[in-house]
Amino acid sequence: MCRNIRTLHNFEPPATQDEVGAAALQYVRKVSGSTHPSQANQAAFDAAVAKVAKATQELLDALVTTAPAKDREVEAAKAQARAQARYAR
Repeated sequence: MCRNIRTLHNFEPPATQDEVGAAALQYVRKVSGSTHPSQANQAAFDAAVAKVAKATQELLDALVTTAPAKDREVEAAKAQARAQARYAR
């Protein structure tokens, strides 16, 4: 599950709310051990996702760097090449 959480800092354009929300959802799923919580736990699950997303966005807004911003397409191509090499075996 956690392989789906991607680095969100220092990209151009910056991470969207959807990307932050998806990372938060993956984190809460991993920590809770559940991809689909029961109805009894749904409210707690949703609240946790919202809080993690808010904390993630606050972190991203506060981080500073002198490194040049990474290009999403270039990074995606690198990841695809790594995956091809890993699964070609």
